[in-house]
Amino acid sequence: MASISPEQPVVELTQRYLAAVRKAGFIGDIDETYSGRLIAATDNSIYQQMPQAVLYPRSQRDVACALKVAHRAAFRAVRFAPRGGGTGTNGQSLTPGIVLDLSRYLTRVLEVNVKEGWVRVEAGIIKDQLNETLRPHGYFFAPDTSTSNRCTIGGMIATDASGQGSLVYGKTSDHVLGLRAYLPNGDAIRTEPVSIEEAERRASEDSSEGRIYHQVLATCREQREEIKTRFPPLNRFLTGYDLVHVYDEDQQAVDVGRLLCGAEGTLAVVTEAKLHINRIPNHKILVNVKYQDFQDALRHAPALVKANATSVETIDSTVLDIARNDVIWHEVHDLLRDVPPFRMDGINILEFTGESAQEVGDKLKVLCTELDQLDPHRSGVIGYQICRDAASIQKIYAMRKKAVGLLGATKGRAKPVAFVEDTAVPPEQLADYIMEFRAILDRYELRYGMFGHVDAGVLHVRPALDMQDEASVQTIRDVSDEVAALTARFGGLMWGEHGKGFRSEYGPEFFGDVLFKELRRVKSAFDPHNQLNPGKICTPLKSQESLVSIEGPLRGSSDRQVPEASQSQFKGAMECNGNGLCFNFDVNATMCPSFRATGDRRQSPKGRATLLREWLRLQGLQGNTVALINGDAPKEPGLVRNAFLASSTATATNDFNHEVREALDSCLACKACSSQCPVKVDIPSQRSVFYSYYHQTYRRPLKDFLVRKAESVMVRWSRFPRLANLFFQNPLARSLQRLVFAYQDTPRFSLPSWRTQQQLLQVMTLKDAEARLAQGEWQPEHYVFIVQDAFTTAFDANVLAGFVKVVRALGLEPVVLPFYESGKAAHVKGFLQTFSQHAERASTFLAEISERFQAPLVGMDAATTLVYRDEYRALKITRAHDFEVQLMHEWLKSYSDKLHALTGSTARDEVQVLVHCTEQSNLVASRDEWGELLAQVGFKPNVPAVGCCGMAGTFGHEKAYQSLSKKLWEMSWAPKLASEKITVATGFSCRCQSKRMTKNTLQHPIELIAKRLSRDAY
Repeated sequence: MASISPEQPVVELTQRYLAAVRKAGFIGDIDETYSGRLIAATDNSIYQQMPQAVLYPRSQRDVACALKVAHRAAFRAVRFAPRGGGTGTNGQSLTPGIVLDLSRYLTRVLEVNVKEGWVRVEAGIIKDQLNETLRPHGYFFAPDTSTSNRCTIGGMIATDASGQGSLVYGKTSDHVLGLRAYLPNGDAIRTEPVSIEEAERRASEDSSEGRIYHQVLATCREQREEIKTRFPPLNRFLTGYDLVHVYDEDQQAVDVGRLLCGAEGTLAVVTEAKLHINRIPNHKILVNVKYQDFQDALRHAPALVKANATSVETIDSTVLDIARNDVIWHEVHDLLRDVPPFRMDGINILEFTGESAQEVGDKLKVLCTELDQLDPHRSGVIGYQICRDAASIQKIYAMRKKAVGLLGATKGRAKPVAFVEDTAVPPEQLADYIMEFRAILDRYELRYGMFGHVDAGVLHVRPALDMQDEASVQTIRDVSDEVAALTARFGGLMWGEHGKGFRSEYGPEFFGDVLFKELRRVKSAFDPHNQLNPGKICTPLKSQESLVSIEGPLRGSSDRQVPEASQSQFKGAMECNGNGLCFNFDVNATMCPSFRATGDRRQSPKGRATLLREWLRLQGLQGNTVALINGDAPKEPGLVRNAFLASSTATATNDFNHEVREALDSCLACKACSSQCPVKVDIPSQRSVFYSYYHQTYRRPLKDFLVRKAESVMVRWSRFPRLANLFFQNPLARSLQRLVFAYQDTPRFSLPSWRTQQQLLQVMTLKDAEARLAQGEWQPEHYVFIVQDAFTTAFDANVLAGFVKVVRALGLEPVVLPFYESGKAAHVKGFLQTFSQHAERASTFLAEISERFQAPLVGMDAATTLVYRDEYRALKITRAHDFEVQLMHEWLKSYSDKLHALTGSTARDEVQVLVHCTEQSNLVASRDEWGELLAQVGFKPNVPAVGCCGMAGTFGHEKAYQSLSKKLWEMSWAPKLASEKITVATGFSCRCQSKRMTKNTLQHPIELIAKRLSRDAY
């Protein structure tokens, strides 16, 4: 691997500007690294545009500072684009200039006024995060987007977002009471409704604000009839600019803020908003109406809207089929049961809300009566289900919100993409409109998925295209032109919800020459030098610059340069569609801990996938293909050769290899992205391949070699625990661990050791089992094989002993297998040759055991046990499919009734169960199953959602990540441990971290079950 110098360097003008900004007092973060710029080069669209730099203001004063400096004559050529959560589907925040990212620091709730029903926030706060703050007050911010757990309020204002429930709650602009924003010259402007007299007074002033009011009044008065004619009377509204509502004739008021809502950051940088908030409805019910055909769902939608529902959402067969193969289906399949003999190929989701149960019940009764009278063969309605509890409602909405990302999981190179996906037409015409829309797509032989808000006439349609095929560029052009014409014919909008961005070129056609010229005059009043998001929506009246084109710059053009073999090896990174579900703010979500702790988008699955794609492209340009040939990894340099390799310090050279490695180093390998991400971007596995190549050229730290041997070394030392603890835990040894290997707080070996406990418990060995098999005394159904892992065997032998006791209580006999290295530790550090060797041996051994003895294999720790069915099979290890190692709860669930019979206990003791993040990510039923098992033996289990504890194998022991590890602990686990309930944890790493952080030792739930079965006190 050769050194890679980044392409597209920061130009001299930008360098001078950034130096001037620092000198002027900007105290936020300034990122001009290649990796930092790459993260801002994409959003949730088909476009990719490399910015010159990314500014992260720490305060609103920083925003003013950045703009004031850029207003100097020397820097008038500097361009900006404000950015929030990066969830835009049309490239709204992409720019070749400088990105102003408000999502890192401008995230505060400044004031809540429940009495008057409003909240004041900074623009970078996430929508769901705001609602978490408002919930204790009984209020919420109503506009509800599918990306609500990661989109920012500023982004919602920029696109005038709406989403579900807009018929009742309206759009973002309907809730904006006032804004604080900064004009391109750095002047602050505050907006709120003012009387026409006050607007005229301001218009007479010689100031930036005066010029704006003067133009607004002139445009709205002179072109009033044209505005009424051009703007369709739809629930949705087009971005750029809201000339209908800025001037209110009825109220005799002017609100310049209505122009900023939907302006996509082209007029000013919004930094603060005063928002109207609604009371949370006291009662809510969801009705899932099922159809045998999606067209039936569309045709039935207008009748459902008349049922006085708060919202009516729809999902087509394509999305349903993908959801059926995603982990999300585990959560919703009982709520969307099939209706034999029909196939469910579409659903409408109705929400009823009200202040009283009777109000909601009356609406529901009327609807159900109508649905019960329908003939499924004529209406297409094949059934319905009602969700009455909050948990079930949340599950359905989680599936609906994940629909966007799920479409990216379709098989093949062609993926559904956004470019004609938020058209809006009158709801009563939606079914006919979609028939013609489908005809266009069918003519181009395009597959597609559909979902959306049928109550508002908005359907999200995503045609599947191979964006690396150059022909796709022409298809985007042709389909867009036809859909724009079709939508206009139906009296609708091509951009009803998600903004214009790179679709701005259709603006002149929609607005007409007269009105589009007025938009340009408005732009001139706000941004005369075209410095804010140029090319989007319109340009200043006297500007010669052009609007952006729908045809580019496309991400597929960049991806096309990645060699095919590299694309196949890094399939997850290549297929990342930018949906950004990994940016979820919830500290109890499993994906992605490193991003939530650092706030650095490079340290997220999406960020890492972006860097890996560019790394593969640059390697390809140098003639290098990065792929494992027939599963064979590059040869691993030994300790001696390693010492002569180049430095791996990120600052050693201007080398992009180091920037990629630095972003990957903080990954905790929790594997949540491999299941929770809609397109299953498995960063830990791709990181291992990257490391195996990177460390052919660049030196490994000594600690990596220690980890490679860790499994076998730990098990050997565990036979002599007192000596091992004396050797490794004395002050000198701990100092050497920190200084030489950069490790600290390593766990103590179990006393008594597993070897001792195995002898005391007289646990059968493989040799004993072989003897019984040879004698013909073997009955597989009476035995269970224990597959050891290094961590449990060496440091937590009581878990093994507890499982032995539970197995015997069930009338079965446990057999402990000899220890074989799984290779998990080697895989994490990218020693793929070593991993393959260990995996081949272990796989062959376990397959032979399974074949000969026909008894179940059970592992103790999720992080290690799951490697057999994940990494082994992914790397095509021989015989990896010939055996199955279950985790304890997977095996025990078939003995649930017997456990209850043995204890005969009614639930009495409360216990909190914290499940390992890898376990709950990859086995979505694990939390429920542990809860059910503990309930059967007489506990009252509480199994809350919990994020990463911050340990993750050796990660939490590494000196470089102590602060990150501790922060992760404090974010999710520390609040759970504050409870006085009995708390148990399924992961060894989690129990180790708990001991380290609190000095308290948590037990594994199997130990509680064992004690309950033996009637011991606990």
